[in-house]
Amino acid sequence: MPSSSFFNLVILLCSLGVALGGDPYVFFDWTVSYITASPLGVEQQVIGINGEFPGPILNVTTNWNVVINVKNHLDEPLLLTWNGIQHRKNSWQDGVSGTNCPIPAGWNWTYEFQVKDQIGSFFYFPSLNFQRASGGYGGITINNRAVIALPFAVPDADITLFITDWYTKSHKELRKDVESGTSLGIPDGVLINGISPFRFDGGLIKGGNPFLAVNVEQGKTYRFRVHNVGISTSLNFRIQNHNLLLVETEGSYTVQQNYANMDIHVGQSFSFLVTMDQNASSDYYIVASPRFVNSSLWARATGVAVLHYSNSQGPASGPLPDPPNDYDTYFSMNQARSIRWNVSAGAARPNPQGSFKYGEITVTDVYVILNRPPELINGKWRTTLNGISYLPPSTPLNLAQKFNISGVYKLDFPTKLMNRPAKVDTSLINGTFKGFMEIIFQNDDTTVQNYHLDGYAFFVVGMDIGVWTENSRSTYNKWDGVARSTTQVFPGAWTAILVPLDNSGIWNLRAQNLDSWYLGQEVYVSVVNTEIDQSEAPLPDNIIYCGLLSSLQKDQAQRVKFSSAPSVSRSSSTILVMLIIACGAFIG
Repeated sequence: MPSSSFFNLVILLCSLGVALGGDPYVFFDWTVSYITASPLGVEQQVIGINGEFPGPILNVTTNWNVVINVKNHLDEPLLLTWNGIQHRKNSWQDGVSGTNCPIPAGWNWTYEFQVKDQIGSFFYFPSLNFQRASGGYGGITINNRAVIALPFAVPDADITLFITDWYTKSHKELRKDVESGTSLGIPDGVLINGISPFRFDGGLIKGGNPFLAVNVEQGKTYRFRVHNVGISTSLNFRIQNHNLLLVETEGSYTVQQNYANMDIHVGQSFSFLVTMDQNASSDYYIVASPRFVNSSLWARATGVAVLHYSNSQGPASGPLPDPPNDYDTYFSMNQARSIRWNVSAGAARPNPQGSFKYGEITVTDVYVILNRPPELINGKWRTTLNGISYLPPSTPLNLAQKFNISGVYKLDFPTKLMNRPAKVDTSLINGTFKGFMEIIFQNDDTTVQNYHLDGYAFFVVGMDIGVWTENSRSTYNKWDGVARSTTQVFPGAWTAILVPLDNSGIWNLRAQNLDSWYLGQEVYVSVVNTEIDQSEAPLPDNIIYCGLLSSLQKDQAQRVKFSSAPSVSRSSSTILVMLIIACGAFIG
């Protein structure tokens, strides 16, 4: 049983809830370390959290306050970033190199953020040094508040799936390859929840390896939250003989449509309702297979799990359900265009999503951002956006701005590709607070590239093959383009997004493909509120200093940290969360 001091802590936290408006607090202690696993049947070192690979699912509700003490037991610096979490007015918690000093090996740091006005399906991952290629990722589920109904019947259960291309090389070996200009090549496999594929083909898949079985009951409906947490491969997701009813993507409820399969690009998250309406004559395949590649050469890189009805009469057998044609970008683009915002549904707030009429807002800034394949700049392989390869400074941008340190960065990122040689620089987009930015991504590479913006959900209003021109705006969807945080850009094509810049801070705009990101394909957007705003988060008390501010950093042992007390047990932490929620409800 928990001690009396434990319950005193609960009373203290409830009092804290009174002071801060009653939104519940939840606390987690996470240790990030190397563990041994066999994702493809061969032992290798992966990154786990509390000994789990993938890491734990962060299951919270709109407006909850989340406190996560992260202990870095790796042999290199670490940051965790929260893909799609907006951190309203609090970019100090974003966990990327421009916002935070890394957590040194052997140290800890406590993230504290509110999932303010958000619902939906997201994930977290390590943002430095190619580490995501070794794991360290996990899911984030933000549930609706009880006062706001779901725009569909409550499903019988939630199932989270992580799909990812996977290499048996470590992240350290992979980043050396990328630095030397060596292509990543064909993955050694595709994992579903960190597990080997089911042996659907004896010639391709070794026998004896464990595989993922998803257990279900006939007649029930499940919400599948599917995240592509991979390195660089677009994956087509499908479940044999079952329709995927799309209901949500990255925090937006969508128009509900059935799909036989869905292309899920790197960094994207989708929610589907799947009804168990088959006769259970056998198990059924769950498949994640690479897109826009030669399927015969990439055949071994196919992730396969099994959907197992409780009354199943036998194992899955026979060929996998067919994917779309290998190189059919038109199919994939038309599918992406068909994903639309459910303008009549309430989400984090009771008013309909469509009450924000983005198509009627005047654009204040336009950026046409062109990417290119890796090229040699000063003798090193780099990737660029508008001819600039981002150089992370030793002092994070947030700290440089807070302490008025000149020379760390420049607010001169060009609005289009300039007629000059490519260069390495720390050049930021100067955003206008409460402005409305239009960004057009033009992909001059030969592969699908995916782009993510921290701090915001943007509206995907258009995409097409060819070069964007101002006449392309006539094709924009200005009514129900879906709001999300990661979008794909097909090779030789463009994608246009609209972003309301209502969240002050410095925010990372990056390639989600790890190889492109690692070599410099990112930029930060500085959005400064020149007026005094008491609701903006101040410099955290536990901030880590580095770079030009290293002299301000105290020794780890002298810093106040949440983990200075022993971690509560699993049962105690469950009781703690329930009590905090209860006291939050009482306060409310």
